[in-house]
Amino acid sequence: MIATHTFTKDDQGWFISSIPEPHPFSRGALAMVAGADTFLDILAEGEATVTLSISDEPIEGYNKLNRTKLYQLGIGGADYVLHEYMGHVINFEMWLCSVTMWVFKGMHPETIYFTKF
Repeated sequence: MIATHTFTKDDQGWFISSIPEPHPFSRGALAMVAGADTFLDILAEGEATVTLSISDEPIEGYNKLNRTKLYQLGIGGADYVLHEYMGHVINFEMWLCSVTMWVFKGMHPETIYFTKF
């Protein structure tokens, strides 16, 4: 599955802004937190919008987020690590919320492949 999603930063932080209506999420649930916000800051390079092509299948030239922990109870979501970006080893960790499951049709993939437009 390949999808394109846009993230927008305002005075309250980063939010996924491309989830089509109707969806079951409040604005707060669409917020990027716990490292995902810093990840978007890195990708945005000072801009207030980032658009990503994402996939749960390998695509040549795409970057990889590897799942390190899956939360079944409580907060839900999953931890991911970005080992390398743009040829640099960074080992950056982040938590992705349950919106990721909605985007990927009910799962937190072991690997999320992405590229920035």
